[in-house]
Amino acid sequence: MICKAEIEAGICGFHTTLCAQSEDVQHVAFEVETDCDKIRRLAVELSTLGPLDAFQEINPAKGSRLLETARTSMSGCCAGCAVPVGLFKAMQVAAALALPKDVHIGISSA
Repeated sequence: MICKAEIEAGICGFHTTLCAQSEDVQHVAFEVETDCDKIRRLAVELSTLGPLDAFQEINPAKGSRLLETARTSMSGCCAGCAVPVGLFKAMQVAAALALPKDVHIGISSA
């Protein structure tokens, strides 16, 4: 299964397009295009891991290699960056662990 996502990260103005693909509905590989150097670094690190086992990624007892890789490879990036969450959600859809549905976070100052 293939899942595509477009992420506008916020005030930084960076745009990321990603494709999560699974040939066996379990192991997911990513293709990432972005204008953010830090997300590019994350994409390179993810590619060195090979396809991720989505079943293991969602196991709360095991932890997520995807999210851990994001934490370690995105030093100097905003801790609230939406791209790692977008990658995780796309992985779930590609592995048929979730239905495709947009996620929205509306932010304003009150």
